[in-house]
Amino acid sequence: QPASRKFKKGIMWGTIGVKGSVLEKMKAVKAAGFDGVEAMSPMNVAEVVQARDAVGLEIPSVCGEKHWGKPLSHPDPKVRAEGLDALKQCLRDAKAYGAGSVLLVPGVVNQDVRFDECWKRSLEQIRRALPLAEELGVKISIENVWNDFITKQDEALRYLQEINSPWVGWHFDCGNVIRYGDPLAWIRKLGKRINRVHVKEYSRDLALRKGDVWKGFGVPLLAGANNWPGIMQAFRQAGYDHYLITEQDGDLPDL
Repeated sequence: QPASRKFKKGIMWGTIGVKGSVLEKMKAVKAAGFDGVEAMSPMNVAEVVQARDAVGLEIPSVCGEKHWGKPLSHPDPKVRAEGLDALKQCLRDAKAYGAGSVLLVPGVVNQDVRFDECWKRSLEQIRRALPLAEELGVKISIENVWNDFITKQDEALRYLQEINSPWVGWHFDCGNVIRYGDPLAWIRKLGKRINRVHVKEYSRDLALRKGDVWKGFGVPLLAGANNWPGIMQAFRQAGYDHYLITEQDGDLPDL
């Protein structure tokens, strides 16, 4: 990809700071200069499609809203089954929107779920969704989040290699990763396995000053720890040419 070529810009639905109907929000997104929006699942599919077409936006990605509350790693098999059903619904919604990818938080490590249990259970459930993903032509994209699971790029690569499916890749979050490592190392390691990207800023200095790791997100883009020129170069070198989807308030600069 030529260095002069611009990435398309998207925004995550939950971070749209405009009140109103789906159509009104879509109009605001378009007016702000975005090319697309990352929808949530579930939403009213007919309403979303109608608004998308009326405004002229794309929907490059769909994010499920139940993967935290009904994680695929939960000790209760009934809860895991509910999480799997939600993932399948997310895949169907993505197909309806013309999105090629769904964002998935694969599991959560906590006092009730060990790392190895999260790994085994989440892989088992994802594999059960693969036939539908292939049928619909929609990829499942694992996001790096603060779930105490997969905090190193080598773990991320090993997880994808163990699934060993062209229908599972990565949804890379530039801000979430700062707490655990170097975004450039993650991008280089995952390479073409990156399906979608979340653009978000994080400041280690602010987190230290406030004594709270969550406060590190409270800075505008370009004012935190991310080396954006290096990150953009790394994406291009990895062959990534899809959307940059912002997940924080404010406009997405020309990156």
